[in-house]
Amino acid sequence: MTHEALPLRGVKAVILAGGRGSRLSEETDSKPKPMVEIGGRPILWHIMKIYAQYGIEDFIICLGYKGARIKEYFYNYNLHSSDITVDLRSGITIHRSEAEDWRVTLVETGLETQTGGRLAKIRKYLGDDALFCMTYGDAVADIDIGAALQFHKNHGKLATVAAVRPLARFGALHLAGDLVDRFEEKPVEESGLISGGFFVLSPVALDLIEGDATLWEKEPMEKLAAAGELMAYRHHGFWQPMDTLRDRMLLDHFCETGTAPWMTWQG
Repeated sequence: MTHEALPLRGVKAVILAGGRGSRLSEETDSKPKPMVEIGGRPILWHIMKIYAQYGIEDFIICLGYKGARIKEYFYNYNLHSSDITVDLRSGITIHRSEAEDWRVTLVETGLETQTGGRLAKIRKYLGDDALFCMTYGDAVADIDIGAALQFHKNHGKLATVAAVRPLARFGALHLAGDLVDRFEEKPVEESGLISGGFFVLSPVALDLIEGDATLWEKEPMEKLAAAGELMAYRHHGFWQPMDTLRDRMLLDHFCETGTAPWMTWQG
């Protein structure tokens, strides 16, 4: 698939990667959830590739639980993606590198900090005027990031969230047209649209975060909805979180069989 990527260069993508992933304890006792592998790569890499295919290659990763594992992964990324010669006296020569042209800022946002608090801690790395993308480090989708950004620019509100229609355990979005007029953490009906966790935001939206204990999915989103500043970008394609071992096995199966719907990039 070919994307019109160049117009999106300069847009940053923020990824929340600090949670413990307790329902995946088989994997997350030794690593943070975003480092759990599907298809031989951490799910975090897959999420970054989703953005990178649209020209978004400047990432801010919010670290918490076992954040050092993520730092080590990116510190050694070029080494692991290259042909090298090791001279035990003079050091390493890199001959050929297949590393992506990404800029990754890794920010320690605290072990117990909630999602809103993590976002507040990275605001200094965002420009005051430029919009940015935000998502979580545990779900993949074949979402059209370019279209979501254009939708956000067109409506002029502070926030856009991708609305999807899967399981009922996630927060429900109540819509009036494309305007999110109410947000509920637990939907009453399975048929309700839910937050798919892919956002486009103005930095001003982060002013609604009160402190480290603030959950982005609670007061900030509720206040945005009540103020008429939260719009829904309807995503009708594939979306799948990795909450359980069964989810991980499903995503891994997609990769192994070459049928992963979210892998729309080339190469």
